[in-house]
Amino acid sequence: MMTRPSMAAVGLSLLALTLPAQQPQAPEARFVPLRPLTTDSEVIFGDPGATGQPFVMRIRELPGTIIPPHSHPVDEHITVLEGTFFFAVSEKFDLNLLKELKAGSYAFAPKGSTMFGASPEGAVVQVHGVGPFHIHWRDGFKTLDDSGPHEVFRFRKGDMVTTPRGAGRIKQGYASGDHIQYEIEPRKGTLFMALQSETRKKEAAQQ
Repeated sequence: MMTRPSMAAVGLSLLALTLPAQQPQAPEARFVPLRPLTTDSEVIFGDPGATGQPFVMRIRELPGTIIPPHSHPVDEHITVLEGTFFFAVSEKFDLNLLKELKAGSYAFAPKGSTMFGASPEGAVVQVHGVGPFHIHWRDGFKTLDDSGPHEVFRFRKGDMVTTPRGAGRIKQGYASGDHIQYEIEPRKGTLFMALQSETRKKEAAQQ
């Protein structure tokens, strides 16, 4: 989402070929209350992919999420808006290094540094900085939509599974190195994440 231009950006670039150049407009006042996120992220100011431009975005961390080691080419400022988020800046992946950040807490990660995180019960975090805000996964990154998922993932989209957090249907899978987890949609309640090592196929009789 943040590594390719939107259709709106493409359209504006085409208009620039035929319309006279215009002076950039000054930013206007903006008020964005905290509200439930229905997607993984929401950009509330600027464009995270634009070089040298400030941005603000909110990210929904599902319960059970583990964020594998990664880095950004720019400084990252994190404020926890809702729930509890666990975060660490270290080349060594060790869950014992995670710092607990409750709502209202702030964390800073310098550009190029390796970081990772976790959200056992879910959280909403707000990230701001100056773009371009790209993610470099230290151990690569794959989803169930990529080719050759059988080499990494034990389950497929639509599989009914059971986990320590509950049962549900697999909506998506994510893998970065040895970190393999699934986004699961229960019949009732909110989406959650589960590690592959803790996920089991649900028997047909139980479905």
